[in-house]
Amino acid sequence: MGAAAGYLALLVAAALEASGDALVRHGLIAGGVGARIGFFLAGATVLFAYGLTVNAPAWDFGKLLGVYVSLFFVVAQIVNFFVFGARPDAATLTGGALIVAGGLVVAFARFD
Repeated sequence: MGAAAGYLALLVAAALEASGDALVRHGLIAGGVGARIGFFLAGATVLFAYGLTVNAPAWDFGKLLGVYVSLFFVVAQIVNFFVFGARPDAATLTGGALIVAGGLVVAFARFD
């Protein structure tokens, strides 16, 4: 898997993880038992797909997760905004900028 395909796989994995987490969160507050079970099963399925996808790039595990965490942060903020209507505060944006900067260093810096 090339670098571009690897980054795309990690972006898809981040979308799957954030979506799966959102489904589980909805399951925790759903009214009926059937709805709760449905959300939990859907969340479990999506999170399983995330686990497969995040491990698709054959990269060093530390690098893979270092890059992934920054992508996940960005996708999680997007899901939080559109699904839960929450805007990130200044502390979240500041910390997030550091997370993304760290992901860029892991992905592209060469200290050899």
